Amino acid sequence: MTRSEVNGKVWIQAARGAVLPVATLLLVMFMVVPVPAFILDIGFIGNIMISLAVLMVALNAAKPLDFSSFPTVLLFATLMRLALNVASTRVVLVDGHTGADAAGLVIEAFGHFLIGGDYVVGLFVFSILMIINLVVITKGAGRVSEVSARFTLDALPGKQMAIDADLNAGLLTPDEAKARRVEVSTEADFYGSMDGASKFVKGDAIAGVLILVINIVGGMILGMVSHGLSLSEAAQTYIILAIGDALVAQIPALLLSIAAASIVTRVASEHDLSGQIASQFGSARAWTPVAAILGILGLLPGMPHMMILSAAAGAGYVAWRLSKKAQEVASAPLPPAEPENPANIEWDDVSEGAVLGLEIGYGLIGLVDDRKGAPLMGRITGIRKQLSKELGFVIPMVRVKDNLALEPNSYRISIGGVIVGEDEIWPEDLLALDSGALEATVQGKPAKDPTFGLDAVWISPEQRSEAVVAGYTVVDPSTVVATHMNQLIAMNAAEMFGMDEARKLLDALKENAPQLVDGLTPALLNLAQVAALCRALLGEGIPLKDFRRICEAMVAAYRPDMTHEQLVEAVRQRIGSLIIQTLVPVKMPLPVITLDGELEGLLAQAMRVAGDAKHPIEPALSERITDAVIHAARPLMAEARNFAIVTSPVARAALARLFKPHLPETPVLSFLEIPDGKPVEVFAVVGGAERPRHDPVPGAPGILRERIA
Repeated sequence: MTRSEVNGKVWIQAARGAVLPVATLLLVMFMVVPVPAFILDIGFIGNIMISLAVLMVALNAAKPLDFSSFPTVLLFATLMRLALNVASTRVVLVDGHTGADAAGLVIEAFGHFLIGGDYVVGLFVFSILMIINLVVITKGAGRVSEVSARFTLDALPGKQMAIDADLNAGLLTPDEAKARRVEVSTEADFYGSMDGASKFVKGDAIAGVLILVINIVGGMILGMVSHGLSLSEAAQTYIILAIGDALVAQIPALLLSIAAASIVTRVASEHDLSGQIASQFGSARAWTPVAAILGILGLLPGMPHMMILSAAAGAGYVAWRLSKKAQEVASAPLPPAEPENPANIEWDDVSEGAVLGLEIGYGLIGLVDDRKGAPLMGRITGIRKQLSKELGFVIPMVRVKDNLALEPNSYRISIGGVIVGEDEIWPEDLLALDSGALEATVQGKPAKDPTFGLDAVWISPEQRSEAVVAGYTVVDPSTVVATHMNQLIAMNAAEMFGMDEARKLLDALKENAPQLVDGLTPALLNLAQVAALCRALLGEGIPLKDFRRICEAMVAAYRPDMTHEQLVEAVRQRIGSLIIQTLVPVKMPLPVITLDGELEGLLAQAMRVAGDAKHPIEPALSERITDAVIHAARPLMAEARNFAIVTSPVARAALARLFKPHLPETPVLSFLEIPDGKPVEVFAVVGGAERPRHDPVPGAPGILRERIA
């Protein structure tokens, strides 16, 4: 594209943007500056043209939002008409005594041709038009606008919840959900604006009456006092001009009132108004009774037989044609269905498309039914938002679907096509969890909490108060499923993170730290390597909230000769403070369990011998170490305290893999990951001689070191 073409487009866009401000200023000038009669003629013709165009656009709109600018257009059209009324009033009062064409040819034509030059007839015609416009059309349209605005605003929260439910169920993509939210918001704004815009039409009609009275009274006074006309001459001259002026403004006002009424009374349809009416009147069952009733009326004595019978014949012909057309459609053979080729396999047949899935038995459908409030869908949306904030990336949508192969009250959670959890709930009951300090027991169906494995019972809603008094923690079925899903998503966050998520995080970071991103990828690491590093961190419970700090650690730790595992360990050592802050507050010491130096040396030797083996520790020794660590950790787990297992950097990764199945929420740290100055509270040393140790926390009980035989 040449420079001149670019400049031309810029000038065209600027000119389009200036049209409305310039037109508004011209309308204001019409009200204060005298205007020649031929300019008035142009303005009145333009007013009629704009009103007709607005009416045609309104009639051809398939739904009200197709003409979303209508309230603003109505405002400016009304302003234009009032400006022309003010300008024409000035001309009528100043030059009306000179003749019928004093205010222009358009007013003269409306004053003589339409009412035959008789101002009495003109007054009655104008009065009828005013009654039609003000009392019937404008009042009805205003009432419809008011009711539509009220019901649209009342339904807005429900529509937003339905969109969120469809998004969580996988029925909508994020872009489609965003578009629907915009449409719902625009619909509410439109009906609210139409409620106010209807007042413009009503006010314009009242202003038309007042302007007519002013023109008549003022003209007759000026005609008799200033120009020496008799009462009859003044009445004949000024009333004709005033009525012509009123009619030339009232007809466009009537067109706009019809357009407003047709917009606010529309129901969304794939057809325009003409097509919608034609489709709904295109039934022979509607026209056959019409033809029969008209035929009976036409046979009654005293009726205009020919006219009524002709109308009856016309209605009968329409009914016959519609009936014949319906029979042709019914008898038409259906197009042959394309035979299924068993050799054709589509991608939809082999791919679910959603990373997160929730399958439910038919007995749990009420938990996701919009008509019952879809409590589970709201919970899922909440945990997705919360986990996205905690983990540092957007948790993908959850596809919820029923599965007839499941038991009625069963559900199944899958991540990446792998089933990670399943259980059974009772949708009409409540789950009472044993908090460990029960004062009494309640009767119900014994169960286990799927998330924490606590003893629980399913009770009826009437037993809720009894269970709370007894010391139980009572939760509803949707909370049970949502909490279970929350835990599984947090534990398997790495399975949901890929190169697409890494790319989005890098793009977001690039807005604030472009040099950091450019220095990291592709200069040092490609996108796949960055994603693999992030997955490794997520796999060990390290969130990506401070992604900038993590990227800085990648840049600082990278060396060309490093393996992936070595780079992960080096990055962990540089973000140790991020890891520690998820375990304990800043001023509190970190509770740890460590390994004896002799055992550390044994593990380091095993690492050197095994090389890159994933599980380098001998099985019997692995079992003994695991049992000892679990035994040492029981007091801390009983108190629900966070703690860490600390070991040497060489053995950290192997021990993390070893302990994860048994202590999935306990991090394994190396000494180098603990920041300088962070107080540490050693609760147990596994593998050393049995001897007491000094507890650094005043008042805390002493714990003996463990020994592996």
